[in-house]
Formats: sequence, C-alpha cells, structure tokens
Amino acid sequence: MLNLQQYNSKGNTMPQKHATVHHSEKPRKLKKIGVFTSGGDSPGMNAAIRAVTRTAITNGLQVIGIVGGYEGMIQGDFRELSWLDVSGILQTGGTILKTARSQEFRTKEGRKKACESLLKEEIDAVVVIGGDGSFTGALAFSEEYDIPFVGIPGTIDNDIFGTEYTIGYDSALNTVVQAVDKIKDTAVSHGRIFFIEVMGREAGLLALNSGIAVGAEVILIPESTNDQKVFEHFISKGYKRKKTSGIVIIAEGDEMGGALKIAEKAEKENPDLDIRVSILGHMQRGGSPTAKDRIAASKMGVAAVEALIDNRQNIMIGLKHEQVVHVPFSEAVKLNHAIDENLIKIQHILNS
Repeated sequence: MLNLQQYNSKGNTMPQKHATVHHSEKPRKLKKIGVFTSGGDSPGMNAAIRAVTRTAITNGLQVIGIVGGYEGMIQGDFRELSWLDVSGILQTGGTILKTARSQEFRTKEGRKKACESLLKEEIDAVVVIGGDGSFTGALAFSEEYDIPFVGIPGTIDNDIFGTEYTIGYDSALNTVVQAVDKIKDTAVSHGRIFFIEVMGREAGLLALNSGIAVGAEVILIPESTNDQKVFEHFISKGYKRKKTSGIVIIAEGDEMGGALKIAEKAEKENPDLDIRVSILGHMQRGGSPTAKDRIAASKMGVAAVEALIDNRQNIMIGLKHEQVVHVPFSEAVKLNHAIDENLIKIQHILNS
C-alpha cells in the first residue's frame, strides 16, 4: 500500500472562499502531468487536450491521458500522450479520452484509490476538463490530498461562475440555431407551433440566446419566475394577431416541465392549435467545434499548463474580456452564474 500520509497535509480545511493566492506551500518539480475529461462531453474538449499535451511537451513534461474521467483515475486507466497522438483532433467533436461519471469518486474510499493510482504512475499534477460536477470532485480531492489540480471549463451550458465562456457553448448554440431555422421553415409552411426543447437542466443561457437568435416567440428557462404568464400571453395575444406559426424554445429544466409536458397542456387547453414537439437532445453535444471554441480551448489549455508550472493549484482557468483569469475551485462550484437580465428584456421587447 502506498503511503498517502505525506500527501494529506491539508487535512479537511476548506479553501478560503475569496482567496486570491493559490500557490502550493513549496515549489514543486513537475515531471509528469495527467489530463482527463469528465462529465458531459462538449465540442472543443479535444482541442483542449491537444493544447495541454503540446504545451506540456514543449516545457519538457511527460503527459499522461486518463481515460474515462474520475472512474479511469480510480482504475488506473492511463496512457501516455505524444505530440502525434493529439495530431488531427483539433476539429473533432467528443473526447479522445472518453468521459464518464463516477459514483465511487464521490466517496473518500474512491478518492483514496484515485490518489494511489496517480502516485503509482508518478503523476505530479492533473488538468481536468469539465463542468461544475468535475470541479466539485477536484475540490473534494484537494481537501484531502496535496496533488495540484487545474480545471478547464468544458460544458455547453456556459454556467460556470468566474468565466464568461465555457468550451462547447458556441458550437452547441450554433447547432441549435441551425436546427431551429430548419424547423421554422416547416412551421411556417404548415401554420404550426413548435415546442423545441434544448439542453439546460439548471441553466437557461443556451435556450435564451438560441431563442433570441432564431426569433422565438417564447423562451422558457429555469431562471425565469414568470414563464406561465409569458406563455399564456403568447397563446392569448399572439394568435389574435393572426400569427400562422410560432417557435417556443424550452430549456429542459424549466419550471413548467419539458417540451412534451408543456405541449400536452397547451393542446388540452387550446384544441384548435396545431402543435408539434421537437427535442434536440444530444445532437447539441456533438459535431465539429466552431472557431470560437477551438480558440478558447487552445487558450485555456496553454494557460492550465502554465499555471501548474507557476506552482498554482486548485484553480479553474477562465476567460473574462478575452483574457485568462484564475478562479478558485471553491468559487467556481459554490457561487452561482447569473443570467443577464438584459437578454430577457431584449427578447420581450422583440416579441411583445
């Protein structure tokens, strides 16, 4: 059994909520870093893996890909990544390192196994590419073991506090817009109302911005408290103006329920309406990343390795005003990412 005591110098002390310095107590000599993707996949994750790998190699470091997220870390599913291993992946969707959610890592026993695997492989630091759940896992690990983690935000929801942008959001947004533009053609042709469900169980930014981009009559998101009123106004007032079609964009986590539930209720209350439902589902996660996602992933990947070399740990790399910022994991996972109320106002003005 490996001796973990020397890596447990932090005890259970929580990181300071507003800490600004995130250097380890003494300089480390980095030789080998791990990189993995966790949680839901998003376009641009491969671009981030490429940037991390090539930046590390340029700085004389060995790179180990951890296959299958935290579960792969527990199982010791590692493979070395070379310069050529990440060639040709910049434009591909998904993740070459696979991804998974690990229930075992949520336990102290699971995190202990993960630490043992990292130490056995002699991995000195880790880059995690994922969302809120992935960073929550990294934060829990950092409270127990002194192996540096740096995070890169990769999620199509764009809902991580401390960064204006997460990898995959622009690609997913464009996928939604392209799909709804096509649906709108048939909606107009048949005089139908389409209820279109997009991803966003707890965050509605994807639904809100895609709705504005396609000119949706109604946008229903989890953050809004007057969805029922907005929807009823659309039904009662919109069709009195003799509109022949309509688009309702619904985030899957909206308080009124998903698209199927809302459409069923609308049909029952308005039997004269011709209603159809389209659930875009996981197509939003796939496909080639946009230029914006490729550039953001490249920036963040380089910055993540540079942060580790600079002896920083337990932070997320973010972007604000196109510039790299360092955000403590404790803030990234515990503070809420707020919706811009001006966007809701804009949508109401354009469709009132």
